[in-house]
Amino acid sequence: MASRSRRRGAELVAALHAAVLAELEEAGLGRLTMEGVARRAGTAKTTLYRRWATPGALLLEAIGAAYPVEEPSPAADDLRGDLIRALELLLEWSRHPSARAVQAILTERHRYPELTAGLQEVFDGAGSRFTATVLRHYARLGHLDPAALTPVVEDLGEALVLKYGIDTGSEPGPDRLAEIVDQAILPAVRAGRVPTGPESE
Repeated sequence: MASRSRRRGAELVAALHAAVLAELEEAGLGRLTMEGVARRAGTAKTTLYRRWATPGALLLEAIGAAYPVEEPSPAADDLRGDLIRALELLLEWSRHPSARAVQAILTERHRYPELTAGLQEVFDGAGSRFTATVLRHYARLGHLDPAALTPVVEDLGEALVLKYGIDTGSEPGPDRLAEIVDQAILPAVRAGRVPTGPESE
């Protein structure tokens, strides 16, 4: 349990985000309470209720705050590298407590439909992520045909990373990430490359 301090503003919010994620991992969704989060964060329960009506609302905000944002090459001149970095970012996020919180909610989606709906709102509000962000950036600058960026193509990299984890019980290494990009994503979007556009690789 954290000791009480005079944290305020962003520092306090960050501490409460960390506390609710840690409390979830220890107690589970069914036993997630404001009391437990406040005790872990070393603050008063009333502090939480001033901003969040339920521990679920705090949990969803913590997930949203930790959801990563890609930064593709501004000039869109390294499609392959940007796609690989997007998959690396996915792996980095998968190790974060917020990713495990997402998994906990989705695993019990039928018991917690409101949390599941709230999680979808977090994802919708965040917009596209990972390889979809990269592909849309390149299409916006005229390097790829937007028509080639179907939902299946946008999800391809993430799906193959997930399948690798299910099949092997481990994360794909750098070589496998490069193979996913070279053998799956790039071939899928090359058919829709704008013929007059600059090279994407």
